Amino acid sequence: MFTGIITDIGRVRTLEQNGDLTARITTSYDPDSIVVGASIACDGVCLTVTRRGADEGEAWFDVDISAETLAKSNIGDWRVHSAVNLERALKVGDELGGHIVSGHVDGVAELIALADEGDSTRMSFRVPHELSKYIAPKGSVALNGTSLTVNEVEGDTFGVNVIPHTKEVTTWGEAKVGDRVNLEIDTLARYVARLHEWG
Repeated sequence: MFTGIITDIGRVRTLEQNGDLTARITTSYDPDSIVVGASIACDGVCLTVTRRGADEGEAWFDVDISAETLAKSNIGDWRVHSAVNLERALKVGDELGGHIVSGHVDGVAELIALADEGDSTRMSFRVPHELSKYIAPKGSVALNGTSLTVNEVEGDTFGVNVIPHTKEVTTWGEAKVGDRVNLEIDTLARYVARLHEWG
């Protein structure tokens, strides 16, 4: 489990296709604190650490990415040097600053507009039609692993505001129209919709 509060921006160092895709991601996390087998959310996708280490003064960890994960996420868009939002798994007693995020991405949204409003940036996204019913004004979504509050919803589009602090400590400061981003809908919304179906 995660909270959608990003704690580091990693960079893709290498990508290797050997059956599954293996990515090596650099990080500012202490490499001795990263446990092989632990989960780290990478752009909102829960991935398992398979190796970790440090060289040339730079810490890194490896993750394997299955074909199913590639099909459901934007990881296929990663390139060497791509910036990646990172969050380590929630520990008992940690502050829950965002909302409960599983790291199981539901699909990919497209950033279709952005404009500065004061110091913040308003961003609009188009989502797959089958997921739009789960997104509600003032509800929560995780976009590239970042917990954000929905401002408005119209059909298959919705908007959020990204404050300066969020742009500084995540990859959102590099966002541009046309970006494909990982979308995880709020778990509560998923179960409410399922209960309604059983009505």
